[in-house]
Amino acid sequence: MGRSGSPLDSSDEENGTPSSTNNDLGFHSIRDRFPLKRNHPNPSPKKNQNKPPSNDRHLVRKHATINRFNRKGLISLFRFKGAYLLYFIVFFAVFVFAMASMVMQNSIASVFGSERRIARERLRFGSSLRFVQSQVIGDGLDSERSKPRIGLRPPRIGLIVGNIMLDPRSLMLVTVVKNLQTLGYMFKVYAVQNSKAHSIWEQIGCQVSILGPERYDHIDWSIFEGIIVDSLEAKEAISSLMQEPFHSIPLIWIIQEDTLANRIPVYMERGMKHLLLSWKSAFRRANVVVFPDFSLPMLYSVLDTGNFFVVPGSPVDVWAAEVYSNTHDKYQLRKENGFHKNDIIVLVVGSSFFYDELSWDYAVAMHDIAPLLIKYARRKDAEGSLKFVFLCGNSSDEYNDAFQEVASRLGLLQGSMTHYGLDGDVNSVLLMADVVLYGSSQVEQGFPSLIIRAMSFGIPVITPDFPVIKKYVVDGLHGVFFTKHDPDALVKAFSLFISNGRLSKFAKAVGSSGRLLANNMLVAECITGYARLLENVLKFPSDALLPGPIPQFEQGSWEWNLFGNEIGQGTGDIANMDGKDTSYINSSVVRVLEEVFTNIDSTGASEINQQTRVHDIPSELDWDVLRDIENMEESERLEMEELEERMESDSGLWDDIYRNARRSYKLKFEDNERDEGELERTGQPVCIYEIYSGAGAWPFLHHGSLYRGLSLSSAARRLRSDDVDAVGRLPFLNNTYYRNILCEIGGMFSIAKRVENIHIKPWIGFQSWRATGRKVSLSLRAEKVLVETIQETKGNVIFFWAHLDMDGGVAGSNDILTFWSMCDILNGRYCRTAFEDAFRQMYALPSHVEALPPMPDDGDRWSALHSWVMPTPSFLEFVTFSRMFADSLDALHTDSSKNNSCLLSSCELEVRKPSGSFCSFNSSVKSLSVLFNDQQKKHCYCRVLELLVNVWAYHSGRKMVYLDPISGSLKEQHPIEQREGFWWGKYFNITLLKSMDEDLAEAADDNDYPREKWLWPSTGEVHWQGIYEREREERYRFKMDKKRKTLAKLYERHKNGYPQKSLGR
Repeated sequence: MGRSGSPLDSSDEENGTPSSTNNDLGFHSIRDRFPLKRNHPNPSPKKNQNKPPSNDRHLVRKHATINRFNRKGLISLFRFKGAYLLYFIVFFAVFVFAMASMVMQNSIASVFGSERRIARERLRFGSSLRFVQSQVIGDGLDSERSKPRIGLRPPRIGLIVGNIMLDPRSLMLVTVVKNLQTLGYMFKVYAVQNSKAHSIWEQIGCQVSILGPERYDHIDWSIFEGIIVDSLEAKEAISSLMQEPFHSIPLIWIIQEDTLANRIPVYMERGMKHLLLSWKSAFRRANVVVFPDFSLPMLYSVLDTGNFFVVPGSPVDVWAAEVYSNTHDKYQLRKENGFHKNDIIVLVVGSSFFYDELSWDYAVAMHDIAPLLIKYARRKDAEGSLKFVFLCGNSSDEYNDAFQEVASRLGLLQGSMTHYGLDGDVNSVLLMADVVLYGSSQVEQGFPSLIIRAMSFGIPVITPDFPVIKKYVVDGLHGVFFTKHDPDALVKAFSLFISNGRLSKFAKAVGSSGRLLANNMLVAECITGYARLLENVLKFPSDALLPGPIPQFEQGSWEWNLFGNEIGQGTGDIANMDGKDTSYINSSVVRVLEEVFTNIDSTGASEINQQTRVHDIPSELDWDVLRDIENMEESERLEMEELEERMESDSGLWDDIYRNARRSYKLKFEDNERDEGELERTGQPVCIYEIYSGAGAWPFLHHGSLYRGLSLSSAARRLRSDDVDAVGRLPFLNNTYYRNILCEIGGMFSIAKRVENIHIKPWIGFQSWRATGRKVSLSLRAEKVLVETIQETKGNVIFFWAHLDMDGGVAGSNDILTFWSMCDILNGRYCRTAFEDAFRQMYALPSHVEALPPMPDDGDRWSALHSWVMPTPSFLEFVTFSRMFADSLDALHTDSSKNNSCLLSSCELEVRKPSGSFCSFNSSVKSLSVLFNDQQKKHCYCRVLELLVNVWAYHSGRKMVYLDPISGSLKEQHPIEQREGFWWGKYFNITLLKSMDEDLAEAADDNDYPREKWLWPSTGEVHWQGIYEREREERYRFKMDKKRKTLAKLYERHKNGYPQKSLGR
């Protein structure tokens, strides 16, 4: 490194004088100064004899100085003697060596990094580029496992696989899923395409369904605690999860390919902003985007929305090495690439991410291995020699020329240094190598993938003593370490692998043990990482069992036995095994979306739009002209209005006036059904309102004369339909807080308000959109049976077809669990307490009186999913009771004197079961607001209100009939004659309920609110006898006022007579 100066002329060396006085003041000047120190000239006794005149003394001094500098060299400028002179020489030699190293680094950088200078300027020499995860993994379920819990079913996870292929991505996923199943998770696999790996998933107990484009919107994702999406190919399936009611379901997106990352620079260069926004919106939907290494999130940084996470571990490198070794021969590859059979090929690799962009890493690596190159690459044996191969950058001629220039400067043999690019056949270069040297100066966050692949080929490796490598590799067993930036340590480590010009036995043993280690490296970290991620991301409802504790894996293994034949025969579906980028060709979704957005975001259109924007920017003069035009138009409008008021106008024909008034009246959407819907439902005795809350539920709604949609959000109503807008009928539902805490029953309250304006049928029914997703909605045969039955039925009967344990997950649970015990299990063990407290406050019962209505354990079914039909008068009675009960629940929740909070395990809308999870309140519990955020407790009342219809129907004496949704068979549940001893009819008497309703209405009419936030007046009509009397008095006063005016007019006419025109002329 320190011999980059020009060599001396042979004639000058013989004479002992330097060859140049003005050019080479470098290393040879210092080297040639040592003989002069040993042979000082004798002093002349006549040195003052020929003294020049005083006026020319400065010229003599200048001439003497030049001669002395030419004679003694650079050291003559500094007057050091003895030991000080030696210290100066050592210091100067180190300084020149450092300067020469920097010169060589800059020369390499000028070749390797000319096109990436911006990246190099951002990342200075000596610094490193790291991916900082914004997602922080907590303690998971460790605290929840210590609490008592009774679950009925395992936690369910939906797994969407882009392509079920026989590749390492499937191997990783199968291994993780199989180990997660041992912890208690249950998986349902949806494949975008079918392939050979279908049977492998079935072998580990996973049910596989093919998810075609036509099925994306017809799957009820709410039955899962979370969704895992693998591969970019499942991007279209994610679009169905971006709308309510599926938008809040936890989503984990695993991305193992760099297909899209390679295309992002192309999109940015072409200005395809709409395509980038489409991908970014999909990335934003995921709660966590998981990558298998730390380089991929940096490649996808343009799409990062703060949800990127890394779970290290993938068998892709081991798979690639195994497949390539079975199909290629090492010595044949050497022959094809011009290497001798006995050559010892030392492959120098670095970070595959940094080496393509940052040239400083090349220079530092070259500086560290320079002594190694000088020691071994200058020798040439008869049978073979050491060849140093650098795997970095790309395969351009600039890289090759730069390496050859470095080799010539170091005086290496021709052909001793070779360069291969990372864009070529990486596996062939690795397979040809005898020793792999990891020369990167960057401290890696994860285990380098090229080292894993080299170890999988059985090649001994030499690496710096990075902590991430020392964590898995044992020095001297699986590889050899050397201290970073220590060339002597590197030479010492390398000498262990070379013996008498050949690869030593120690090197072969290290390669063999390293191959065994690489086969299952990072498996334990991969499984543990996903298990902890699920615990922290998923929401586990109270009816679901918690997964088992995560074991401490000492050494796991990939499921090679399931993929053994494909690896051995090389028949797998894996792409990119030869190091070439074929993923873009195999990725259909990236290619298709790129074609779709090409016309939208073409470069030419972008330029035209840019030019248009520049010319369309209004100036100050344009704004003045616009204001003048607006003022002129306003003045003209006012003049026309004044003229029209002064002129007599004909009101027109009565038919035209009536027609216009009728047209205006029809514009009131909720007061009059649309003509088509009204005609379809003509003659039907019943109308079933299907309640939904988002566009994602549209595919689950029915079209026909029996059904009508009921939207809980004005923005989510179906187009070209006569769906009822619950917010329009009950404005307080426009408040997100109240709409969330009431859920479906809020839609029922909106129908009950002035029901005569919207529903005139004798029977009324409701059904949640979830009934269709659970496959418990009415079939055509059941619909026919229902319509025929209610036409012949008289009396108070409620028909229901979705029962409580329909999706329970435990066979025979109906024989063991009672209504209240099932309610407790589904609602975090607080259902009875919350129901009893609300019931006691509703009726103002004393503390010693029982306030929990008894429910029999007779083995019959209970209603769920708001799927029932009853007479319209009975529905109004149920709403009267429900409004007061919901107000009592809200009073418990908003009572500031008690520290009440949602205590469910997951208080999001737990639509996983027909029954619900309820956020209860307990005054004995101290502040738990820290444990649950607003998102978790926003659906606090939904699930208990879903069960409320059973308590009301049973104790109000309604006949309950179960209608089988498939066959249409009818069976009475909980017969009335068997309710003796359980029936609390006095609390559900309609007279009592009306009296309570009037008392609340009187308080609301007098503004005598019991608390600041009183829910009851906002949930429906407020009416009592005083309001009726006041309205009657107002009508009487209006009538009398009208009569008084009429009498006054008659008296005036009688007094003055009628004005009559003269007859005749």
